[in-house]
Amino acid sequence: MVAGLVASFVLFLREGLEASLIVSILFAALRQLGQLKQMRAVWIGIGLAVLASLGGGVVIYITIRKYDGSTFQTIFETITYLVAVVLLTSMTFWLQSHTRSLKKDLVSQASMAGSAFGLGLLAFFTVGREGLETAVFSLALAFQTSGLWPVLGALLGLATSMVLCWLIYRLGYRLDFRIFFRVMGILLLVFAAGLLANAIQNMQELGWISFGTVQLWNSAKFLSQDSTLGDILHVFIGYAEAPSVLQIALYVGYLLIAGSIFARMTRKPPMRTPTTVPVPSDSISPAKSHSGAFGR
Repeated sequence: MVAGLVASFVLFLREGLEASLIVSILFAALRQLGQLKQMRAVWIGIGLAVLASLGGGVVIYITIRKYDGSTFQTIFETITYLVAVVLLTSMTFWLQSHTRSLKKDLVSQASMAGSAFGLGLLAFFTVGREGLETAVFSLALAFQTSGLWPVLGALLGLATSMVLCWLIYRLGYRLDFRIFFRVMGILLLVFAAGLLANAIQNMQELGWISFGTVQLWNSAKFLSQDSTLGDILHVFIGYAEAPSVLQIALYVGYLLIAGSIFARMTRKPPMRTPTTVPVPSDSISPAKSHSGAFGR
């Protein structure tokens, strides 16, 4: 589906670029510390992190697919949605608050790691964190879509992020990362709001939540979730053709709260205007005082 392709492209573009930046900073730190021989250990840590994240996600997905249509799958999907919402929100806020100090923090951690084993562990846990988040997002996306479109979108997103990193490194291409991650952060917060709405719908169907179940409208005749546009809107913004009161309330509430916090974090500090200190009337320069004396 087109929705799965575009959504996975955005997710993997963002995660791929962030992971590439972290790896680039680690290598720059090794060069700065004069430990170029330890690059092999860093590459091993990166490779193990990618394999662990990919393997874990595939195993979980295949296992859960065996319970297709069962209550267990619905429960697992609901948990995955909620975990993805928490990770998306915390990740977006964390990166926005650490954009300026990210390089300094990684260089400091690399200098403290010292040995090849320590640097490998640093690379494993740093990249592994990104891989774990991506695996959870991919699972949440896979439960909403089907087919190989999400896989194609993921490959395209990773390839695009690598091309951007190559352009930045070799051609000196300048990319305003603050604007990039700000735009991506807004998209991911909207995506997280949709996942939250889906989780609420599942919990109401499971009987875990018995209030706020009144249906606000039914737009299936005008825009069905099974249509191409409806599917895209469902994946990206959590569109539901027959939402409940609680779904809409939490969807809007999440966007208002998370959006206001994100806007406050991205707001530039006001420019400080230089304050003029008033000069006392009795502090007159010697030249002026003499000229006044001679004039009398």
